Amino acid sequence: MESEALKALVIDALDDIKGQDIVALDVQKQTDIADHMVVASGNTSRQIKALVDNVLQKAKAEGVEVLGVEGEDSGEWILVDLADVIVHVMLPAVREFYDLERLWSVSPSDENAE
Repeated sequence: MESEALKALVIDALDDIKGQDIVALDVQKQTDIADHMVVASGNTSRQIKALVDNVLQKAKAEGVEVLGVEGEDSGEWILVDLADVIVHVMLPAVREFYDLERLWSVSPSDENAE
């Protein structure tokens, strides 16, 4: 599946379960490990697990290989590696603390300017 279509599938799956503040980041210029990162929040560990389960179910239904899932034990931050798209689902406080959107929005040219 093309990375843009996979990104759309992930966003739809998160939206289906009422994921909050869903943000898609194009990280092709920052890394070779993925084309996109999708970050979303859930209000509880239970909702975060439900969001991730829905992403996994929809991805597998489309024949997408899931390379890995990390963080299911705690449920505060779960990462799903779908190769071209990496999904981060977190509690709002964890998301605010790590601020992945800001971290991954810094381009290589921005780093050289400092």
